[in-house]
Amino acid sequence: MLRPRILPAATLLHLMLCLAPVAANADLAVLVGNKSEASVDLLDLDTGKRRARFPTGDVPHEITVSPDRRWAVVTNYGPRDRPGNTLTVIDWVAGAVARTVDLGENGGPHGIAFLPNARTLIVTTEANGTLTEVDVVDGRVLRTIDVGGQRPHMLVLSPDARHAYVTRTQAGAVTVVDLRAGRVVADIPTGAGAEGISITPDGRELWISNAQADTVSVIDTEALAVVATVPTEGFPIRTRITPDGRHVLVLNAKAATIRVFDRAERQALHTIALAKPGVVYGETIFGIGPLPIGIQISPDGQRAIAAISGGDEVAVIDTETWAIVQRWPTGREPDGMSFLPGMM
Repeated sequence: MLRPRILPAATLLHLMLCLAPVAANADLAVLVGNKSEASVDLLDLDTGKRRARFPTGDVPHEITVSPDRRWAVVTNYGPRDRPGNTLTVIDWVAGAVARTVDLGENGGPHGIAFLPNARTLIVTTEANGTLTEVDVVDGRVLRTIDVGGQRPHMLVLSPDARHAYVTRTQAGAVTVVDLRAGRVVADIPTGAGAEGISITPDGRELWISNAQADTVSVIDTEALAVVATVPTEGFPIRTRITPDGRHVLVLNAKAATIRVFDRAERQALHTIALAKPGVVYGETIFGIGPLPIGIQISPDGQRAIAAISGGDEVAVIDTETWAIVQRWPTGREPDGMSFLPGMM
């Protein structure tokens, strides 16, 4: 009598990914980086159950997935007194970490985005104030672009990947980089502590959260100018735009809220409280509290997920009712996230 064969976890993950539908809204799972555990979890989108855990470098921050779903890449930011200088590359075919990319002198990697070729990416490297272009397949640095220092933090690409838009936190500005020419073409002042940045699906608007100013700036990408400034409260640290372009979610870290805006009208519609009453939260960089930081919206637009660093959990939000419908446990201090496939 033949006994059933038990497949190893990596093989199961490989089969699961290969059999998954490839449509842009085929949400398979969400990747969550655990800053204080040097790891990334793969969470099931239906149950929140952890399917896999992958080791990373110190203080993993942002995560991106290649357009072909082959690679997931994690920025290993490192502690503030000792900036990291590596990227962790996860191979989804093998279901394992493929390599660690050494960025050399380009320290403090943070914001990250793949180029359309699915093997090259751009990452902000805060320690030396640059953008760094990396080939994740060969595991080598291709070039660096000086963006003027002052803590280049998060970035997004234009739909044609011609330009990178980079928040520079200490400058309170967004810097526009022509990636073909490898040079800065504009600096746009926004507000103190510019951090989060999102681009509309048509590429015509940027929404930037100015954490220290308690404002959000709207930039017209053709005029390269701020066309509106929207107030919010509680240290706005990230922004996300729904796939249909109708709503903007602004995550306020100290207030532990998400403010939902009508993008066209630039008016607040809802405020979502992320903290649970009566819960004792852990220590964060701003003291004891929930401190939500990371936020993502699923490619089908049906849910948003917020990482609550001080609570070691993520909150799942229904984007029709704007209510929290689930909370899932994570590792210590979740922050950066990405959906798999990463068709954002």
